[in-house]
Amino acid sequence: MAQLQQNAVLATVADSLKKNAGGLSPQRERLVKQLILERLGDPLEVTELALACSLSRSHFSRAFKCSTGLSPQDWIRQQRIARAKLLIQHTDLSLTQISLECGFCDQAHFCHMFTRSEGINPFAWRCRTVRRNAHATL
Repeated sequence: MAQLQQNAVLATVADSLKKNAGGLSPQRERLVKQLILERLGDPLEVTELALACSLSRSHFSRAFKCSTGLSPQDWIRQQRIARAKLLIQHTDLSLTQISLECGFCDQAHFCHMFTRSEGINPFAWRCRTVRRNAHATL
């Protein structure tokens, strides 16, 4: 019985090592995520992120995807949408202001990406959220 438990633990450790093999080190992953979040409203190039990790662009992209499950561009987009949702919920900023604040080049691109991600456009999402919050306070 003890041997079975030991084998199960070793298999779990081996699986977790395989998942991390080829990925970014925890320090590099933290560094690049912090850099992205600090500069989310700015244009971000994968080459710049790779340089911060002292890796080539292609190696960085593969390692980032291995570590996070998403390409750098997809992870950045996901973070921008998350920030936009917070701004939509908690501010009265226009969608144009929010799109620029979150690093989208214009409102049309922001609306397209938001709709693709959430299945609803940001204006409708704002209306639904405001309505939901109004019902919650009553």
